[in-house]
Amino acid sequence: MESSPGMDWTVIVLTCQHKDSVYSFQRELESRQRRGSVPKGALLLTVADPQAMVGSGGATLNALLVAAEHLSARGGHTVITTDVLQNAHILVLHTGRDFLFDGCGRAFTWLPTEGPPGPVSGPVCNVDLLLHCFTHQIAPGSPPGVWVSSTDMLLHIPSAPASLNAACLDMCWEGFAGVKVVSLPGDVAYARNHGVFLTDQQGTVCDIIYRGPAEKIQACALHDGKVPLVSGIVFFSREVAERLLQTHVTPPLDACTYLGLDSGAQPIQLSLFFDVLLCLARNVTEEEFVSGRRDGRSSQEDQQGAALRNARTVLWKEFRGTPLTLTYIPGGCYDYMTLSSDDHIRSLTTRARPGSAVTHSHVEGPLQVQTGCLLSGIDVASSFPALSTVLLSDVIIQGHYIRLGDMRLRAFSVLGRHDNLEEILGCLDQEAELDWRRELFFRGARLQARDTLQGRRDHSLLPLIRAAVLDQQQGALLSTLDTVAVDSQDPGVAARALACIADVLGCMAGGEGGLRSGPAANPAWTPSFQLLERGELSAGVETLARERERWLSRPDLLVRAARHYEGAGQILIRQAVMSSQRFIAIGQQELPPINQWVVVECPARLDISDGRRPIGAKVRRIREPRLLLVSSSRGQGCQVTTETVCETLQDLHDYCQPHAPGALLKAACICTGIVHYPSQQPLRDQLTECFGGGFEVRSWSSLPHGSGLGTSSILAGAIMAALYSCAGKSCSTESLIHAVLHLEQMLTTGKEPRATDTRSEPCANRTLPSTRTRGELCMQNALIDADPRRAVHAERSHRCGPTESCACRTLSSMRTHGELCMQNALIDADPRRAVHAERSHRCGPTESCACRTLSSMRTHGELCMQNALIDADPRRAVHAERSHRCGPAESWGGWQDQVGGLMPGLKVGRSLAQLPLRVDVESIPVPDQFIHTLNQHLLLVYTGKTRLARNLLQDVVRSWYARLPSIVQNADELVRNAEECVAAFREGSLPRIGACLDRYWQQKKLMARGCEPAALCAMMAALRPLALGQSLAGAGGGGFLYLLTREPRQGDREFSVHEVEVDINGISVQLTGSDQV
Repeated sequence: MESSPGMDWTVIVLTCQHKDSVYSFQRELESRQRRGSVPKGALLLTVADPQAMVGSGGATLNALLVAAEHLSARGGHTVITTDVLQNAHILVLHTGRDFLFDGCGRAFTWLPTEGPPGPVSGPVCNVDLLLHCFTHQIAPGSPPGVWVSSTDMLLHIPSAPASLNAACLDMCWEGFAGVKVVSLPGDVAYARNHGVFLTDQQGTVCDIIYRGPAEKIQACALHDGKVPLVSGIVFFSREVAERLLQTHVTPPLDACTYLGLDSGAQPIQLSLFFDVLLCLARNVTEEEFVSGRRDGRSSQEDQQGAALRNARTVLWKEFRGTPLTLTYIPGGCYDYMTLSSDDHIRSLTTRARPGSAVTHSHVEGPLQVQTGCLLSGIDVASSFPALSTVLLSDVIIQGHYIRLGDMRLRAFSVLGRHDNLEEILGCLDQEAELDWRRELFFRGARLQARDTLQGRRDHSLLPLIRAAVLDQQQGALLSTLDTVAVDSQDPGVAARALACIADVLGCMAGGEGGLRSGPAANPAWTPSFQLLERGELSAGVETLARERERWLSRPDLLVRAARHYEGAGQILIRQAVMSSQRFIAIGQQELPPINQWVVVECPARLDISDGRRPIGAKVRRIREPRLLLVSSSRGQGCQVTTETVCETLQDLHDYCQPHAPGALLKAACICTGIVHYPSQQPLRDQLTECFGGGFEVRSWSSLPHGSGLGTSSILAGAIMAALYSCAGKSCSTESLIHAVLHLEQMLTTGKEPRATDTRSEPCANRTLPSTRTRGELCMQNALIDADPRRAVHAERSHRCGPTESCACRTLSSMRTHGELCMQNALIDADPRRAVHAERSHRCGPTESCACRTLSSMRTHGELCMQNALIDADPRRAVHAERSHRCGPAESWGGWQDQVGGLMPGLKVGRSLAQLPLRVDVESIPVPDQFIHTLNQHLLLVYTGKTRLARNLLQDVVRSWYARLPSIVQNADELVRNAEECVAAFREGSLPRIGACLDRYWQQKKLMARGCEPAALCAMMAALRPLALGQSLAGAGGGGFLYLLTREPRQGDREFSVHEVEVDINGISVQLTGSDQV
């Protein structure tokens, strides 16, 4: 069950016995507030007890006084006023007395447990668990007032739905007045050494019994046979808290506060439960309460006893009659932290008999530890190397920071398990101890980061990263991440390490310096990128680290450095995905005659256009030794045609820039081997020698922009199939799927500038000048390097394309790093496959971009209604750093679109979590006539909106690399839903398929927030009565919505509705006459 939003505390007060503890404990509270485990707006106060041994009652009154004083000052009052308690939610935690087994007390005892989930990691102390328990489990829903608790116990409140609901039912606040105590169950034997409550049937407290006889404790048993223990938790309503605060001016209670002591009052010791609350118990008489004579015991007869009786008299008159009720949590657990070493070891090891415990220590083997041992604060390597030669049994060894005068020393105590050494407690240096523990925590955190990355674990490192930055520990963490990247032989591990470095840099920027997504081609980083491109991983990472040092001075530089680290990781992922070329098998066939067209047609992943295949390409050999590249696409209400002529190899130089005109067609010519680039042999000679002339290549798509139907990769497959055939080569569809993967990576090899790191974002509607001189900064793009002296001398500074090349372009060639094309709305809703890739998406060439139909970035196992494209072995894929990465004609390594458009019918695509990347496709058998039924119920509705998903993909990528629990959980649910959808297809159940669609859309929205604008939400709501299930195609946010209707041929004519059908043929290749248009 998820935690509640939590109590928004007004004040949190931590009381401590020693004045020397105030500074160090206050710093600990503030550290937790920075980490997000304490509400940001809460006033944090650490208050020393006014005098030693004032008791929990006196400490509570003093804490309430100090809180009210600070709130009064904040409110502009010149005197303390109870009005400040009107809407205040106050939490008072008492640290209590010294603890033999931890120099920082019970509150800051480190515990061997994972902390509550939060945005920032930190060492888990008892106080952390108590803060979480009060904020998220006990206090939510309570009215204004004061919660008080000790910290001398280990408290567990059940989080299972049944138990928690039972607790919440008892925690009734409607019409509440008075005081409430919270109790947890215990057995009679345990209660003999503690306090218990005696209550009536309505939960009213009749008596509080401390260390009573067994028969009297048994009389307190509730319906479950357990007795309600005094757990140290109390709530005072606002009215009672105001009355308690007013007693700080009433003698002798004023002696419990610092104001009374400063006024010369003699201190008294007051118990919260057995002095303040006991007077509220219904069965207690005034005489026995004031005198303290209970169960045959008598009170002191000296001056201190008289003062205490006077204080009880005041309390009786002031509070008698106030309701005292009990909330009992039957599934909870209360464990008082005693001074017994056996009890302490048991609480740390959760064993019934004494085991051994090692806490906040750094130990390395060999170390022989038998039962009954406690090692605390030990660094074996530097402080206690002799331990490795000793057999340890029934011994307590503790490290302490102590202060003797002006000297700070590190001391160690060695005791038997049943010995006691209290003398050292008075010399403890808690500030130094907490500093050492903090350093030890981060030392362990760095080891955890290393093991998480090297072990490819689905564990989020973002909380750890945030903690390191908050505590100025980022330098050591960056060095650890550098080492992981350098030592790794796996590109996925190295890429994730670089992504973590980017997260560290982003956290260091503190939310300033601009958006994380942006360009990553600043010339200063080029040498590092070149080393990575050449496969020199170690040298590349080391060069990145050296360059990084120059970018740490300002938030904007930190953000830009983070972008470049993400760009570096993309290079590694691209290299991993390009391993798929190993599965491209090319044969030989007869070379077609000059001028004979090879025509290739493909369906979209959701076939529209009135039964016509909307995606295709055709190629023919021509006599002129050149490449004539023509692309046609459907623009906004018009047909856009782009023509590019390549007569020299130089005309192909921008094939790897997705934004360049003809880049997809150029890359296809190179990947199919028609052109060798780079080469010493001129283009004309290559074409003449091998083919007796050149090629005319035409591609087209009749699909609208931003439709979500996965055009780009399908178009790439059509172009390559036509080129292979026209060049006298044969290629199976399976090989073609891998060839498209290879081409997509070739489009972003990084050998030419892809996007430029600028101080002002590139303008999307700029006009492009003619070729610029080396190092010239384009006026339209404000191309500025962080070090201008380096920029103007850079050999690789930005060059705008030539006029003849750029004239036909409709989009800026200078894209931000990872910018998503406005036509393509690229976003991967499933990081399990796509987000392992660090390379962010860059838009394809004009001819490719203009015709693509929203995102080719698909969720892991997304079920295309025509293709049922599902990863049937998700658990093997999703845990690998090199598992399937969805993507367009670029760097992500996605294969689902080409599988969907090139392979026929309903099928399952699989890729195992290993390199080289291989895609296997299997048809899904369905019942007879089911495809006909499906065709009659399947509709596309055009939303009229184009998805604007700029930079969203990178956000999803970061979330996956950070292994955010919500992303990991949602990815698992996506996989399960996909498997359910496969089963639904096999069964031929339209209702089950529709339910999967609806569930999938909800999961996609969680993965890619913002993919459902208000207008589309209204459209989907209007269609819901007609549909068994519906979802937006691709990334969502626009384009096409596909749905299964309840009735066949059911369409709403208020929308642009298209009938669609399953394509059972897949890609088609045919030869036509030379006059074919």
